[in-house]
Amino acid sequence: MGKKMSIKEIAKLSGVSVSTVSRVINNNGRFSEDTRQRVLKTIKKYNYQTNTLAKGLRMKRSNTIGIIVPDLSNTFFSSLVEKMENQFFSKNYSTIICDTGRNFDKEEAYIRMLEAKLADGLIIISGKKTFDASILSSSMPVVCIDRKPNDKKTLFVSSNHYQGAVIATMELLKAGTQPVLFKVSGNSSSILDRIRGFQDTMEEKGRLLNNNSIINLNSEHPSGSDDRRLEIRNKLRMLIKADNLPLGIFSTSDTLAADIMIAARDLHLSIPGDLKIIGFDDAPIARYCYPQLTTIRQDISKIASQASQHLISAINDSEDDAIDSENTIIDVHLVKRSTV
Repeated sequence: MGKKMSIKEIAKLSGVSVSTVSRVINNNGRFSEDTRQRVLKTIKKYNYQTNTLAKGLRMKRSNTIGIIVPDLSNTFFSSLVEKMENQFFSKNYSTIICDTGRNFDKEEAYIRMLEAKLADGLIIISGKKTFDASILSSSMPVVCIDRKPNDKKTLFVSSNHYQGAVIATMELLKAGTQPVLFKVSGNSSSILDRIRGFQDTMEEKGRLLNNNSIINLNSEHPSGSDDRRLEIRNKLRMLIKADNLPLGIFSTSDTLAADIMIAARDLHLSIPGDLKIIGFDDAPIARYCYPQLTTIRQDISKIASQASQHLISAINDSEDDAIDSENTIIDVHLVKRSTV
């Protein structure tokens, strides 16, 4: 392997100045197409690689993005992270992905670590009800996804969870049921919007809400576990006694909907005859359920694209007060399958 070339040597071999080579590498400033091609040909011929670490220290940039995610086993989150990682990679950013396990102390520790590593920006996905930007010791740009920030500088990208809940609740009402919302205890901003959409639609249509209208399940019972399904069976028995069939359920996730469907079959309830159910996310499990699950689809590709574009724009904007802090709310829609 030959000796490593310096930028001065590349400039000499290309017949241009060091500053011109730098402009070509960074695609910044004025140079002719002929000059660009000559420099790039020399770079390729001698396999010249920039010292990104030294460059980053000079520019106070690391070309690194931190992504804080609450649970990578959740297919919605993992698909979103995968798409964003691809978006950032295409723009020459590497990513550090941190799974907090929904633990706030762990989240804070990861944020401190990302600041220490001079990350250029942060993506914060879901988690606690709001994101408090004051925990940051630096002024790095942050984009929150499905998690409302408590300040106006932090950018916010979200599906229209309220709209999704209205669509699901209306569909269950049209199917002749008295809808019930099932959720796991703990309130992220996206779940609160879904609850609000459900409640507002029920009240607007003159349906009485009672203590059984929103069913909270124990968050310590993992999805798919015997404890989770036992708890759901007990809730379903209670609801069957309280209401005439068919029972209508709006589940705040597809994974939870799958558990409800299995628990319902254990009680010999037919779907969609005795129980009609709508999930949320359009996760892969929705197509593998039997019957296939009717659900609310979030546009993961658009969320990933909008969030990554907003963050890169914020990173490249030298004026803090020039950052566009307008929220981006992305429409959702109903995917009709066989459970309603």
